Amino acid sequence: MLQKTIKNFTQNPKNDILSGLTVALALVPEAVAFAFVAGIDPLIGLYGAFMMGIVTALFGGRPGMISGATGATAIVMVHLIQKGNEVGDALAAPIDNLGLQWLFITLLIMGGIQIMAGVFRLGKFVRLIPHPVMMGFVNGLAIVIFLSQLGFFKESSSGVPTWMTGTDLFVMLGLVFLTMAIMFGLPKLTKKIPAALTAIVVVACVTIFGNIDASTVGSFIRDGGGTGLEGGLPTFQIQIFSLFETINGHWGLVISTAFILAAIGLIESLMTLNLVDEMTETRGSGNRECVAQGGANIVNGLFGGMGGCAMIGQSIININSGGRGRLSGTVAAIALLCFVLFGAPLIEQIPIAALVGVMFMVVIGTFAWSSFRILNKIPLSDAIVLVAVSAITVWQDLAIAVIAGVIMSALVFAWKNATRIRARKRFKEDGTKVYEIWGPLFFGSTTAFNAKFDVKNDPDKVEIDFIESKVTDHSGVEALRNLANKYVAHGKKIKFTHLSKDCKALLIKRNPEFETIIEDNIDDPRYYVVTDVMDSEV
Repeated sequence: MLQKTIKNFTQNPKNDILSGLTVALALVPEAVAFAFVAGIDPLIGLYGAFMMGIVTALFGGRPGMISGATGATAIVMVHLIQKGNEVGDALAAPIDNLGLQWLFITLLIMGGIQIMAGVFRLGKFVRLIPHPVMMGFVNGLAIVIFLSQLGFFKESSSGVPTWMTGTDLFVMLGLVFLTMAIMFGLPKLTKKIPAALTAIVVVACVTIFGNIDASTVGSFIRDGGGTGLEGGLPTFQIQIFSLFETINGHWGLVISTAFILAAIGLIESLMTLNLVDEMTETRGSGNRECVAQGGANIVNGLFGGMGGCAMIGQSIININSGGRGRLSGTVAAIALLCFVLFGAPLIEQIPIAALVGVMFMVVIGTFAWSSFRILNKIPLSDAIVLVAVSAITVWQDLAIAVIAGVIMSALVFAWKNATRIRARKRFKEDGTKVYEIWGPLFFGSTTAFNAKFDVKNDPDKVEIDFIESKVTDHSGVEALRNLANKYVAHGKKIKFTHLSKDCKALLIKRNPEFETIIEDNIDDPRYYVVTDVMDSEV
């Protein structure tokens, strides 16, 4: 493990350092913007991005993946912070920004939940996400990133954001297109330096030395009500341990918010991990990422950051810039902190247009353009899932979209398998009617299974053979129990053959009399093969 970690830091340090610097620049406006969304100071967002970034870079399950403050989590925080501030203002001795203190406490609970998810190895379930859901996810993500950048094309006029017009709009568009052109053309000439970092530096120099009046990181922060990037090191928030009593009567809100934040954070992080796995043709550890994300959020709660999860856009920037090791995420986090401590005046001069251009190129690279080509070639159900996940991502958020997509895919799968159960009928020489069942017996197929039998008109001896079938859940066991009782009630003898050991145990547990109608002493080599395989799958 130690050797692998060291290798992740030393395999390509030049690319990791340069891509880390690129990511750090792209993190600044995102962290600030999401802090404004949550209604907190921009420095809280920057501290959150630093702490999320450094912890997950060092201990996360996916080298090269970037974490920080995200919009999906920021939106969930809004109501908690507002409610906390209301309670703080209503106290006999009012407490300023009590909502922010509640957020720090919530992050401690959120982190604990995420760590437990990793300990109980729940990260592996991301592998169950179907490909149409994944494609819909990246398409919706690309659209969300694109729409989020449009806000930078607005300017504040008397406190009311309005769309840019005239010279301001043309300057903004020109700088955006210049950034995109550099990112598109530079890799064709050389891949030794990150195109995104080069584009940001070139456009910044053009703006500064050309004395061009354009919106910058500094003006963006001040327009949002902030005072600037400059700040000190994060400090231990010891006061939160004396504020637990202020939550009395509101623990339901705090705990429910923590669970929602934990779920959203894990879904986004594990989906990002899956996406980066595909891009790099390597495999990360979902369970390790769960623990790292939880630890990072606990650190945020203790040291005054806003928390968050994996950032898909910045992760893609990092991968496309050549950052594949843990060093890239570490450099990004440390560089971000250095911006706050030492480089605020310089970073504040970077034009927003350069960062918008970088994100537009991320949109182009993220969107699965092949989905248009294959949309009429894949099953209709998969096409509906793909489009629905994309739409829900834009309409609601990524986590809800993924959950909805998985549920839709699961229902389609259940429906298809419910229609596949078959019963081949034949008679033995002694007159016994044999039903040879083919296909899975589960909650979705029990109705079709029951329709295969003619209890009233069947002969006195009936055998149901499950060598080509598998009883997969309690609904299937109940269907067998009810069917056996029907035959017994009509005075007929029924026998089950080739049932797996687990199904036999469940049936006998429900009714010990089943031991007399289940036959397991069968001289058929296929029986042992099938039951062994089935038992190994349980």
